[in-house]
Amino acid sequence: MTFNDDARIDTSRASKRSGGRKGGIAIGGGLGAVALVLLGQLLGVDLSGLTGGGGSAGDGATTESLDRCADASLANTDTECRMVGTADSLDDFWSQTYPALTQAEYRPSHVTLFEDAVGTACGNATSAVGPFYCPGDEEIYLDVAFFEDLRTRLGADGGAFAQMYVVAHEWGHHVSHLTGAMAAADRSGTGPTSDAVRLELQADCYAGAWAAAAATTTDDQGVTLIEPPTDAQIADALDAAAAVGDDRIQEAATGQVSPESWTHGSAEQRQRWFTAGYEGGPAACTTFEVAGTDL
Repeated sequence: MTFNDDARIDTSRASKRSGGRKGGIAIGGGLGAVALVLLGQLLGVDLSGLTGGGGSAGDGATTESLDRCADASLANTDTECRMVGTADSLDDFWSQTYPALTQAEYRPSHVTLFEDAVGTACGNATSAVGPFYCPGDEEIYLDVAFFEDLRTRLGADGGAFAQMYVVAHEWGHHVSHLTGAMAAADRSGTGPTSDAVRLELQADCYAGAWAAAAATTTDDQGVTLIEPPTDAQIADALDAAAAVGDDRIQEAATGQVSPESWTHGSAEQRQRWFTAGYEGGPAACTTFEVAGTDL
């Protein structure tokens, strides 16, 4: 999607953290390690079972604002500013949509950009984990270097809208957290119809719902933030959704596909549920209600 050059971005929904804890979960570097971590954790939800304890936002880290991104035109050329603008659009969409959908109060999320490693309420994590949502502090954590991995290691085109899809997916986890679906899910199981997969597909669906309505989100002055997506941009998002399908990642990492170990869904499932949200809105994101054969 393209941001409107005349809009102003509310930068309060994103910040950048640096100089934090460099330890964390016991994973190594390199493509093989990244691929193995991605099998279970890419675009994941709760890192508490994998981290070295309850890290905090502190640990010597400093937080800097991203006020330089207030000019929406920068979101078309600067990856960090694109994340800030996407967070602003997502917050505007869900602040209006969530109360109407659930008859409940909405709480915003926040995107924290980092490099190498970060401490969170869910523990400490490194960049190799990929983007993730922590329900403990209701924040999304993202190292923008992931987008290079999306292109070079996972085979996606990795364009601007693919990057925005990643943030929208994580914000979808926040919505599932607010509704209680995340807490109610049994995330210990695996497989194509497991609750873990249903939770991921619901986040994909919520991302699609936002994508369809993103052109209606506005800044504080009522100026439209984002122009309507083109067919090519939607294809870019679908390409990213497929690239992080369990079957695609497993085949690339091991040459085999093992559906019984899936935690995020197949490429086809992820594309289909993104499309369901894009065409039907948040009310169509009924991944916990459909029978296994329809998932």
